[in-house]
Amino acid sequence: MMQFSAVLLLFLGIHVIGAADKQFQERSKRQTSPLKVTTIKEDPYTMSHGSEFEGFCMDMLKYLSNKLGFEYSVQLVKDNAYGRQDAKGNWNGMIGEVVRNEADLAVAPLTITAAREKSIDLSKPFMQTGIGIILKKNDISSGPNFFEFLNPFSKETWIGVLIAYVSTSICLFIVARLSPCQWNEPKNDENQFTLMNSLWYAIGALTLQGAGPQPKAFSVRVISGIWWLFSVALLASYIANFSSILGTNSVKLTIETFDDLVKQDVIEYGTMQYSSTLNFLKTSKHPTYQMIYDHIERRKTTVPSMDEGIRKAREGKYAFIGESVSLDLAVARYCDLVRVPEVIGMRGYGIAALKDSPFVKNLSIAILEMSESGDLDYLREKWWASTCETEGEDGRLAPLRPHQLGGIFVLLTTGLILGVIFALMELAFKSRHSAADKKKSCCSVFLEELSQRFQKSDGKKKNCEAQDKSNA
Repeated sequence: MMQFSAVLLLFLGIHVIGAADKQFQERSKRQTSPLKVTTIKEDPYTMSHGSEFEGFCMDMLKYLSNKLGFEYSVQLVKDNAYGRQDAKGNWNGMIGEVVRNEADLAVAPLTITAAREKSIDLSKPFMQTGIGIILKKNDISSGPNFFEFLNPFSKETWIGVLIAYVSTSICLFIVARLSPCQWNEPKNDENQFTLMNSLWYAIGALTLQGAGPQPKAFSVRVISGIWWLFSVALLASYIANFSSILGTNSVKLTIETFDDLVKQDVIEYGTMQYSSTLNFLKTSKHPTYQMIYDHIERRKTTVPSMDEGIRKAREGKYAFIGESVSLDLAVARYCDLVRVPEVIGMRGYGIAALKDSPFVKNLSIAILEMSESGDLDYLREKWWASTCETEGEDGRLAPLRPHQLGGIFVLLTTGLILGVIFALMELAFKSRHSAADKKKSCCSVFLEELSQRFQKSDGKKKNCEAQDKSNA
């Protein structure tokens, strides 16, 4: 009996040692072989670039591999699905491949949900997202705006117009004082183009109303004529753009929230079938979200893919509900789309791994380090760069910018310079004739004329004092 027990113990020991050695060999092999990463093609997370892949997820995966020191091989998911659980509890898509141990990691925009956490492990979120709405810009308006009349021009253009107005008024004031044809006797006559009168004259011309005093000298008329041309071109551009803005806003809806979407019946709306967005609307207890889900089920407005939802939104009269991050990309790529400001159901995207995988904690720490160092923000800016530089932010016609009206500003600047030059020439011509009569040099007479025209007049003060004395 004792011999039998010894033989049994020896057999069990050999078996345990053999099993442990086999486990060690499998673990060593696992650590040295590249990790199998499954992903799905979705712009800009993973895209084909020749025989390789590129995109946000691929850049992030490269950073993680360098940080944690592992090698990997990327493969596309076989059924082109993210992962949905059927009635029997089986998963398809990338989640299913991880559950069945066909892949070590799933790196893609996988939404972190409670159902997925029960079957796999998910890392800390590498991107925050929510549920938003995109529509065609021409389908909505931005709501009432009491300063709508300022929208035809951009802020920079309005500043340019203000600078042009002040500059022209000052030039009128200076040239009217310089030109002897406009102001012949500085000692006896009063110059009608004071600074206030010059400002009033310029604003009258800008509004096409006309205001005195009237220019007499050629130099003053040059500036006046150029300013009139500037005003006509500016007002024509303003009226044309303002009319277009009013015309495009005449029959638009104002949709800024999900409540606004439910309350209207002009624009159809839907989401992607079998998506986490549809599941959120289905399970939500919020009355508005329940109404949206009931409408989608009743009207059968789901789409098979994100691309199809974006295509329908671009066609018009259709609001596509989806992940806000993906919608932001669509808005950046397609300038005729706009995203509604409200975002609901905030959640995150994570990396999926096998249940109880010790690798997830290291991934989470590395992702947090990327977030703290700004690397994730850099990747977001890199792959979500917008190409819509000339479009208006609220879906309407873009306001006119200074470079679009640059010609009239150049014309005005040229006219102001010519006006000053002509005024100096007129003053020099008069000084030349006066120098011969006074038998002085032309330069000295010219300087005397300048000092008389820009010094404060004492004659008016003396006349006022004499009048006060006589009245007393």
